[in-house]
Amino acid sequence: MNTVLIVTAAVIVLAAVLSIRVVKQYERGVVFRLGRIVGARPPGLRLLIPIIDQMHRVSLRIVTMPIQSQGIITRDNVSVDVSAVAYFRVTDAVKSVVAIENVRAAINQIAQTTLRKVVGQHSLDETLAETDRINVDIREILDVTTTEWGVEVTLVELKDIQLPDSMKRAMARQAEAEREKRAKIINAEGESLAAAALGDASDTMMAHPLALQLRNLQSMVEIGVDKNTTVVFPAPLMSTIGELGSFLAREAAAAAQVTAPGPLATTLPAPRAGNAVPVKG
Repeated sequence: MNTVLIVTAAVIVLAAVLSIRVVKQYERGVVFRLGRIVGARPPGLRLLIPIIDQMHRVSLRIVTMPIQSQGIITRDNVSVDVSAVAYFRVTDAVKSVVAIENVRAAINQIAQTTLRKVVGQHSLDETLAETDRINVDIREILDVTTTEWGVEVTLVELKDIQLPDSMKRAMARQAEAEREKRAKIINAEGESLAAAALGDASDTMMAHPLALQLRNLQSMVEIGVDKNTTVVFPAPLMSTIGELGSFLAREAAAAAQVTAPGPLATTLPAPRAGNAVPVKG
């Protein structure tokens, strides 16, 4: 009698162990009964009929899948090596078990062929500059195919684009030429602005002869900075200096009459034209 009870208890315990399943929060349990699908079980403690029922756990978490580097020829016949990474997750646990044998392997293969197809439709410049658009195109193509498998491709990113060494050197030369072009344009714009400012200054000096004379004197002072420098001025410039001296003398005499009336200051004689004037620093 005791043996029967022990055997019965052992069978009950074994049946309980075989019938109890725990489905985690990020999983769904797809149950088959005698080979026919019953449905997907939500998270929690689930009871199965021993031997008759079988359950396959399916993870609903996002999966990261690298796409190995592909040798691709672009539309303008440039050979590049492109690698990418794809992110996908199961949205329908039943389809992912029934419709496809190995979801990850299938997505990996279709992603490689889609990457080669999409990049091959673009030129090299478009591939380098419009990666966001290429990522979206690849994801949309993959999503159409994987929807039948109960899988959603959430994101595709081009990870690395390797160019031939000859193409790298050509692009470096192109970038250098572009920088030189911009530098020349900036230099030309600066010279244009300087010429315009010089023209405005010339018009101002022509309207005010005294300003022109003062500018000439300033140039003389700048030339005479070096010691033991002898400068020969042309006759028109010497005449200008004489006129400037006379003007300053008249202004000084007028100021003296206003403050303290007295003898007028003697007018400075104008230097003789053509003389050499030594200028010492």
